[in-house]
Amino acid sequence: MLRIGLTGGMGAGKSTVARLLAERGAVLVDSDVIAREVVAPGTEGLAALVAAFGDDILAADGSLDRPALAAKAFATDEARATLNGITHPLVGKRTTELIAAAPADGIVVQDIPLLVENGLGPFMNLVVVVMADIDTRVHRLEAFRGISPEDALVRIQAQATDEQRRAAGDVLLDNNGDSADLEPQVHALWEQRLVPFEENLRTGQRAPRGAVDLVDPDPTWAAQAQRLITRLHVACGDKARRIDHIGSTAVADLPAKDVLDIQITVADLAVADALRDALAAIGFPRLDLITTDDAKPGTDPALWEKRIHVNADPGRPVNIHVRVDGWPGQRFALAFVEWLRGDAAARAEYLEIKRKAAANAVGLSGPEAIDAYLAVKTPWFEQVYPRVLAATGQA
Repeated sequence: MLRIGLTGGMGAGKSTVARLLAERGAVLVDSDVIAREVVAPGTEGLAALVAAFGDDILAADGSLDRPALAAKAFATDEARATLNGITHPLVGKRTTELIAAAPADGIVVQDIPLLVENGLGPFMNLVVVVMADIDTRVHRLEAFRGISPEDALVRIQAQATDEQRRAAGDVLLDNNGDSADLEPQVHALWEQRLVPFEENLRTGQRAPRGAVDLVDPDPTWAAQAQRLITRLHVACGDKARRIDHIGSTAVADLPAKDVLDIQITVADLAVADALRDALAAIGFPRLDLITTDDAKPGTDPALWEKRIHVNADPGRPVNIHVRVDGWPGQRFALAFVEWLRGDAAARAEYLEIKRKAAANAVGLSGPEAIDAYLAVKTPWFEQVYPRVLAATGQA
């Protein structure tokens, strides 16, 4: 199933987005609701808290007196660790149960206020962050929750910063306006990205791609790639020797196709094959049509074999190249980025080739466009291969 992490700062409107997604059919798993559920009267969670902190954390009706607990649990680091040691496993267990109960074709939205702070983004297929300016959030907290502006600001500043949330978010929803502005964004996210992503994930299909176009450099490419790399590290575990952002989008200020290229370096092709299911499960099915790079002159063609995975997510085109450590394709991918980053003339030369290749693919789409694009680039790569190795000290 597709797992979406939903987060946002206090007052940003995360709960509104959660409601809108649930209305469209999402299976909502709310961390705040679960956190209250696992310490309700009669639960093992509440019994454990009483045993650790005393009977005076209970209200007259036997329910948890949260302010009384907070006064004790947040008094010291040791007490806070005790609280977390009791509640976090229970929340995790219940979350796992709810996700397991969701249908196989479900879109599970996990509403997690501290997703960024707790580093949970890599465990999701996609992270959606609801954004709003601090002044807007303070006003909402005062108007709708009765929290003073001073207290609201203190609470907001204790959470992750907007910059940290932007870095963690695959999708940013602007909620500085009202619900009339927010609802179309949520509807578009659901219909254009989440629904097709879930179907592609379930059926093991790649998302369609259109024409081959060069676009201006996107300053967020590096951050987008880093989110993917972190997610891939979780999926690959110790099977990956290294994971790198490669290709044109890894070179600052270079126009490129809006496709992120990531290289996973492995010990051998058996390991590459062993990663097939793990990569498909996080949204990167294998493309069996391609099993090798074009061998360069004077090299062993067998050493250019690789595996390639592509995106099921229609909102982010990605090529994941799984190559063997030390083989020429793996070395060249890293050396090529190093060469471009360090040589302005090389970047200008490559950009000219890319423009010619894009022009050769005008009017085409899908595999035909890629073939036309590569028809121009492949001979050039053969020509510059020895230059790149010499320039980077790998000749």
